[in-house]
Amino acid sequence: MRVGILGSGLMGGKLGTLFARAGHEVVFSYARSEQKLKKLARDAKGKARAGTPHEAVEESEALLLAVHWSRVDDVLKQAGDLSGKVIVTCSLPMNAGDTGLVIARTSSGAEAPAKKVPKARVVSAFGTVPSEVLFGVFAARRKATKPSLVYCGDDAKSKKMAAELIRDVGFDPVDAGPLRVARYTEPFTLLIAQLAYEGDEGPELAYRFERFGRKA
Repeated sequence: MRVGILGSGLMGGKLGTLFARAGHEVVFSYARSEQKLKKLARDAKGKARAGTPHEAVEESEALLLAVHWSRVDDVLKQAGDLSGKVIVTCSLPMNAGDTGLVIARTSSGAEAPAKKVPKARVVSAFGTVPSEVLFGVFAARRKATKPSLVYCGDDAKSKKMAAELIRDVGFDPVDAGPLRVARYTEPFTLLIAQLAYEGDEGPELAYRFERFGRKA
């Protein structure tokens, strides 16, 4: 599919690169310099190019929202009309110092953009793993056992598209339900961050859910 990347930091840059290497057409946008976007597009080694947020929206079937929480309003404004667009967000609602969530329990960082752009279809995905693990997971994507990745959203078609992107990166998609479940997945991300960045074994961390017991 055609995927627009709104935000070209660690998550946006790496996921956009992997989407391109998986065969999708990618437009990188929203960086401090056009040179950075052009370098990402070159290094992706696939069908990728640099563009503006507006161009990323116009040319894409799905969008990845991957900016710091403080930049969400700005990038959405630059993106323009998002009616009917699928927005896969991994932007965690962190405060300026990245020490805590500014939205929790009664809403989430996925629900907030959905309210700002009510005609878009928002799916929460990719935010529950550190960026450092993405290339390793992609390299091991042919293995039978894959790490899990939870996602949630209110629109079935949009969730199907998100699940395809999740599989293409190398994860096993786990449908966690409606978008409001992001209220639980976002605090879970802080646990993953604690293990990844405060532990002694490095940030290349993923997780896997398994079911046990006899099936009916």
